[in-house]
Amino acid sequence: MNFSPELISLARYLAGEFDNSTQAIADPAWYVQLRLWHRPVPITLFPEPSIALFAEQANILKLDQPYRPRVMQLRQLSDSPTSSDSSTSLQIQYYLPKDVPSILGSGKNPEILKQLKPSQMKFLPGCTLEVINHNHGQDNEYFQGILPPDAVCGFTYQSQYYQVELGFEVNAQEFLSYDKGIDPQTGKGTWGALLGQYKFMKSRSFSSELML
Repeated sequence: MNFSPELISLARYLAGEFDNSTQAIADPAWYVQLRLWHRPVPITLFPEPSIALFAEQANILKLDQPYRPRVMQLRQLSDSPTSSDSSTSLQIQYYLPKDVPSILGSGKNPEILKQLKPSQMKFLPGCTLEVINHNHGQDNEYFQGILPPDAVCGFTYQSQYYQVELGFEVNAQEFLSYDKGIDPQTGKGTWGALLGQYKFMKSRSFSSELML
């Protein structure tokens, strides 16, 4: 597939296993120690050229009980894969697997992902991040994902409505998550990065599993 260098770099930075142990040990009152997986999906899920990553996380004390499963579709909007306008050419669209229990644990066991089908993906309207490439020279590049102004990322799961504020920064070594749950009635944060970003360091890379 003819992906842009920017999209390939973004995918390689994101694909991996991460943990925030340094942050959680330094400030245990405010940060739970988590493990985060961004696992490349080994099959084609979407009709347009893109890269799919399965994401989930777990408390370090309960690694057998992962939660927050979602699929991230990384895509480029530019007609030209060599376009220099990388600040507006990348997006990440989030999807929710319709059968959540069947897909949990895929972060550690990617074989499960081979059973995914396009029909099992639930599109999440409003959950599309614009990705900005901050390229400051060799070995000094990072990507920032932000929701557009006035976007509302919300979805219904098991008859309950959830609202999430999404955002991240990523480079070759770390992933900073600004994700937090929002009370749709009050607009206040209820979980996640309430006091600042979760700082995940990459412990393993899954870039060799990407379908490039």
